[in-house]
This record gives sequence, structure tokens and C-alpha cells, in this order.
Amino acid sequence: MTKRVGSAVLPALKEALLKAFWYKNELRPFLESCISHRDLVARQDWNAYKVAIISGIVDELASDQHKYFEDLLNLLIETSDLGDPIRLKRHEDGARKYAEAVDALAALRAQVAPYKQLRSETEAASQRRESERKRNVAKQAFSARLEALKQRFYAMHAEPPQQRGYSLERLLKDLFELSDLDTKGSFRIVGEQIDGAFTHDSTEYAMEAKWQAALSGVADLDAFAGKIGRKLDNTLGLFISMSGFEQSAVQTHSRQRPVMILMTGADLAAVLEGRFDLRELITRKRQHAARTGEVLADVALLMG
Repeated sequence: MTKRVGSAVLPALKEALLKAFWYKNELRPFLESCISHRDLVARQDWNAYKVAIISGIVDELASDQHKYFEDLLNLLIETSDLGDPIRLKRHEDGARKYAEAVDALAALRAQVAPYKQLRSETEAASQRRESERKRNVAKQAFSARLEALKQRFYAMHAEPPQQRGYSLERLLKDLFELSDLDTKGSFRIVGEQIDGAFTHDSTEYAMEAKWQAALSGVADLDAFAGKIGRKLDNTLGLFISMSGFEQSAVQTHSRQRPVMILMTGADLAAVLEGRFDLRELITRKRQHAARTGEVLADVALLMG
């Protein structure tokens, strides 16, 4: 069904309104509750006969459905959903008025079912549009925050080593929070390294990060492996070395059962530039280590 109320149902709508509301001071609040364009109701001549007021409103709604479709559909459905008009029995000749109102509402209800289906489809479409709008807003907000982190990251390269360490600590904390990774306590600098912990895919991770001129070597990874070994059995490690790793260190820790995965400054840049989601990158690196034993997977390989 197209988004249009057919003319065939309009006489039944007018008759139901005419019969269900005997007094204009009852009719007007009902119309105002159904019609969002309140000015359309207000500008009627409320000193005129009720039938003229109802016809004027319904005909105007129907004549410009591009503008008034939702109002007309709402008036149609809300009128058909009116309850038992038993109050009419209190009026003079109440039995007749009540019977006519019941018949008029029944006649309208017999034609309204397709329009209720249309309302369901319209509301579903509206909900989908609203969901899409919220997703776009969230995506834009995420992108804006990620861009700000990227700018901070590149500005950090010009900082003195000690200041750069504190900047990296704050950057990683903000990035992990933006990526909805459940961090445990605050990331903190100990000596030249940053320690932290987080949960991802029901796995506990210990984290260590270094930003020094030299490549991280076997001793660095051995020391980190010792820390991981003192944790619970399901704990893994994420070691971030901004300058990268010595090949011998990668090979040594890839020969035994891996207890950690490695990230470099290039990996972090790929995340901050929006080329890889941090959570997905951690997952893919862990999968690569589980399947191959290699603790360092090149981000370009993972993206391929």
C-alpha cells in the first residue's frame, strides 16, 4: 500500500467523528490530540455546525497528504480505537445516539485494518531511520575523537622522552576507553615503561608499553613473560614497543608456547588512522599467534 489514505474511508471517518462526539467541546480536544498541526484545528469556525467543522478538517488533511499524511492516518486510527461511547446514553434520546455511534465506529473499524498495517510499517521505517541516525552520530563522534587522538600521537614525536612517556600513557588510556576495552585500574608509568591491564573477549591481558630509541630485545620480553607467569593461567600479555622489536626477541618468544602478542608503533598508527579497529587488531594478532606460534604479526598482513 502506498503512503496515502484512500478517499473511500473518509466518509466513514467523518460519520464516526460526528456520531461519537455529540458536543464540540469534546470533539476539539480529541482532534487536537490527534493532529500535530494544531493550527489546522484552531483556524476552524467553531461557531459553525459540527458536521462542517469535521468535513473542513478531514478534507484539508486529505487534500495535502504530502504534508498531512501522518496526521490523517493518526486521526483515522485513533478514531477507530475509540472505546464504547456509552456516555451518549446520558443525553436526550441517548439510546438512539449511542446506537448510531456504535454503528458508525463499527463501520469505520471495518475499513481501518490496512491502515493499521501501514502505521506499523511506517513506525518500523521511522525506527530504522532513527537507529541509523544514532549510528551515524555515534560513528561521527567516534571518528572525531579518534582524529583528536591521532593528532596527539603525531605531536608526541617531537616531545622530550620523559614527557613523551606520560603522553603515551594518557593516549593509550584514552584509546582503550574509546575502543570500549575494559581497562583494570589506571595505566601507569614504571621506570621507562607503561604497565596496564584490560579484558578483551573474556580474556585477561597484562599490558606493557615502551617508547625508547632502541628496539625491544629478548630481555624485555623475558621480563614481561615473567610478569604474565605470575598471573592466573588464562592471562595473556600485550607488549607495545613503539620502536619495534629485535628479530631475535620475536623468534625466541615464537618458539615456545606464546603467552603474549606484540604491537609496534606502526600498528598503533594504523589504529589511530582508522585503518584497523583496536579490538579487531588484538583479536587477529591473538588468532595469528594461536595458529602459527608467531607473536608478532605484521599489520599489513592482517589487513590483507
